Amino acid sequence: MSPRLFFLPAAAGCLLVLAACATNTSDEPLEPAEAAMPPAEAETTMPETDMSEPKGDFERALYTVASLEEAGNEQAAIDRLTQLLGNPELTTRQQADALYRRAQLRYGEGHNVYGAISDLDEMLDLDPDHARADEAREMRDTARGEATSLNFMLETGDLSRTERFETLFRLGEHQKALDLMLSSDLTPSNAYLVDLYQMGYLCEGAELTGRSYQVREPDGTARSLKYCEFGK
Repeated sequence: MSPRLFFLPAAAGCLLVLAACATNTSDEPLEPAEAAMPPAEAETTMPETDMSEPKGDFERALYTVASLEEAGNEQAAIDRLTQLLGNPELTTRQQADALYRRAQLRYGEGHNVYGAISDLDEMLDLDPDHARADEAREMRDTARGEATSLNFMLETGDLSRTERFETLFRLGEHQKALDLMLSSDLTPSNAYLVDLYQMGYLCEGAELTGRSYQVREPDGTARSLKYCEFGK
């Protein structure tokens, strides 16, 4: 995915979001709102393993996730973890590892605060004595605080349509954000459009109708995309 703004500590990140929304009332597209970084200790890929030489199915899956994230394809990495979590042969510890990893991605560049909270709830219920349990609780508390702040902004803030789109997107309300984008004829920044493409909301296809969005993927591939449901 294309470069985004650098992370700040979670508390400062929330203050920055509040300040930005209080001052910017235009509908001009912004870069994705700066995501709060999970606790520093939580940045280590789970589980700690030699990612250059995956030795089993679980390790190979995490290697794929790391490769996708490194290439800027966070949504594809999240999808791979979701697929992995559907494997009934995973041990309890492996399920907890995968949930923690998905929560990291969702709370970071994956822009899904609600999803991260849900993953951390499930992880801690499943394996409360996990090696990363303390970091998971800290990340969850920070995510809950951000969710409260963002919802307050939606309810009481004087947000432009673009700012409302970005706030919904950050929370993980991607369908609501897309509906607002389409109904208001917004043009989000490339990073948001790439996310929507990777999530399956925007597609390529001569049979599709409606407005086109010009997108450049992290690897430089240029695409002309339309909403997947128009013209089917």
